[in-house]
Amino acid sequence: MGKTLVLAEKPSVGKDIARVLGCGSGGKGYMESGAYVVTWAMGHLVSLAEPEKYDKRYEKWDLADLPIIPESMKLEVIGQTAGQYGVVKGLISRGDITKIVIATDAGREGELVARWILEKAHSKKPLERLWISSVTDKAIKEGFAKLKNGKEYENLYKSAEARAHADWIVGINATRALTAKHNAQLSCGRVQTPTLAMVAKREDDIRSFKPQTYFFLKAKAKGTNFSWDMGASSYPGLPKEGRLFDEALADAVLKSVEGQSAKVIDISKSDKKTYAPLLYDLTRLQADANKMYGYPVKETLSIMQSLYETHKVLTYPRTDSQYLSADIVPTLAERVKACAIPSLRKACGKLQGAKFSPAAFFVDDKKVTDHHAIIPTEVFPSMEKMSDKERKIYELVCRRFLAALYPPFEYEQVEVTISAEARPVPGRGAGREIFKAKGKRVKALGFKEVYENALSIEKPQDDDSNSLPEFKKGEALPGTVFTKGTDKTSPPPFFTEATLLTAMENPVKFMETASKDLLKTIDETGGIGTVATRADIIEKLFNSFVLEKRGQEIFITKKGRQLLKLAPEELTSPILTAQWEKRLAAISKGSEAMDSFLKEIKDYTHTIISGIKSSAETFVHDNMTRERCPSCGKFLLDVTGKKGKMLVCPDRECGYRQNVSLLTNARCPQCHKRMELIGSGDKRFYLCACGYREKNEDFQKRMDEGSSKMNKRDLEEFMKKQEKEAPKNNAFASAFEKLNLDLKKK
Repeated sequence: MGKTLVLAEKPSVGKDIARVLGCGSGGKGYMESGAYVVTWAMGHLVSLAEPEKYDKRYEKWDLADLPIIPESMKLEVIGQTAGQYGVVKGLISRGDITKIVIATDAGREGELVARWILEKAHSKKPLERLWISSVTDKAIKEGFAKLKNGKEYENLYKSAEARAHADWIVGINATRALTAKHNAQLSCGRVQTPTLAMVAKREDDIRSFKPQTYFFLKAKAKGTNFSWDMGASSYPGLPKEGRLFDEALADAVLKSVEGQSAKVIDISKSDKKTYAPLLYDLTRLQADANKMYGYPVKETLSIMQSLYETHKVLTYPRTDSQYLSADIVPTLAERVKACAIPSLRKACGKLQGAKFSPAAFFVDDKKVTDHHAIIPTEVFPSMEKMSDKERKIYELVCRRFLAALYPPFEYEQVEVTISAEARPVPGRGAGREIFKAKGKRVKALGFKEVYENALSIEKPQDDDSNSLPEFKKGEALPGTVFTKGTDKTSPPPFFTEATLLTAMENPVKFMETASKDLLKTIDETGGIGTVATRADIIEKLFNSFVLEKRGQEIFITKKGRQLLKLAPEELTSPILTAQWEKRLAAISKGSEAMDSFLKEIKDYTHTIISGIKSSAETFVHDNMTRERCPSCGKFLLDVTGKKGKMLVCPDRECGYRQNVSLLTNARCPQCHKRMELIGSGDKRFYLCACGYREKNEDFQKRMDEGSSKMNKRDLEEFMKKQEKEAPKNNAFASAFEKLNLDLKKK
């Protein structure tokens, strides 16, 4: 009897599956039992071949060779993981392997990982698909009991391959064309370039913003502040909605009510409910972690992967859904027990014995895509084995999960409306002005109990209980004081990593020329990029020096501005992604052929390359220093990266980098802000914005002296991180050599 080969995406997941299936023996890169052989990829083992694999002349980036459009796309084994590919290929070819189970991540890109390996290995063996959202023992067992026929996922594979081919054809050609024409390292892609354009537009809106002063009226009676209802006023010349920018009009209305009597004309009371926020998807989790803890979005994804794969306490992180499917509801009680860590024990205790309904607001089969929302698994966590950051993210997810299971926040809202008699004015005669005040009386904290004493925007606020004094309808309010208030309009805020993620997910504001159909498509497909790739795209924009951070705020660099002028216009708008995703969705459903989509992509590539070649635009290095590159002799560029300043060589094939300053995790002993590490070698020193300065050797001595007071493991982690963050002289050319276009890898 033949054996079944199981192909997982990562070693940790593969080993978990092997353990559940009883695979005790094996060799390097696989585990085996009497019925199963389990092996794994390392993410992608196979990728689309680089241009030089089609023709040696493409090793040189020559504008005359473009566009490069192969008749058929080749696959190549990725060099760093070639050994593991050899293991997997050998297992696929074994005579006793009669069936293969694809156990890579359940989604479009996971399907591509496995199918490319199988295609490169020329496998024709029958396929089955494991489709699970967590890697607990229970989920794995249930998944193997319900294996799907591999043919059901053929169209998903075609959709993934079409996306990969299109990104290669457009991205490789546009990047090579811009780089070769302008002799500068200019990377371009259908997701990264629109993201850059969104940052530029936001910055332009802020720079061009002119604050305007607006005016409003207030009334104060019985110690209560009432707000003017301008829309209810009959005073001539007032706008019916929005803000009042005419001070003379505000003064005139104020004059008409000053000294006049006021009375209560209405009191309304209503019971209100506020439900907990929906469960986390990856984007919202990354955004909250960035807002609350300052974690970069890419780091949050890495933490989530560890909680999913290593600790097995959270479900699959790369999800764009905030809902659960009905089949998860019976498992909720067990998941509540699992997340009863000390800080959440009280919150979990109140759910003991609760009945959870498939009709809950967070349960909707239609709104669950490849994976449901991120929630705890049934595995009780070993918190002592987690890092501080892992503990924080785990607790963040657990609180959101528990809050959704709690009753809603309930309160009674009271609105008191008063009327002030107004003096007659031309065009109106006698009239009145309306003012309103709202109060709130909490009836039940509901889900907000889960956030008491927690760092969260959902915790109980001071204005949750804002009682008004007793008022009676018809009550006269003598001595009511009327005043004029002023304020100024504010510009939109600069992007942070959190808000940029949100804008990528919902880029409609940046698609002014798009049709309603495309706006609907971009909304349905979840914006530009995917939850799995947005963090990498933002990181790539920092690494190519077209974006920079100042504190938490993100700014476009001069290089980024120039790139937007040089790039094809279609590649600077989210509209292109909307168009592509609509077609890719059709391919995944079997309603469109992959070949017809790619034919249009090839035609489009010819058009944009022709435009770049004929363009009269030029690129200027305005950050060139007078210091020469020690490798090739060219003048170095002064750039600001995400973590500090450095000198880089403009020559793509050289790629020399030299650290100038690095923003570290070392805290200033005076003001406790993060310090910069300046210089290199023996002359390095730490510098803080408050003026504190310390030699590197003195800092190291201080760390050694403090190690007895500091947890040894924490100290080691700190020092490792410092070393890891220091930039190396890895050639920039290598980044271009294996160009990771927007969605090429997870």
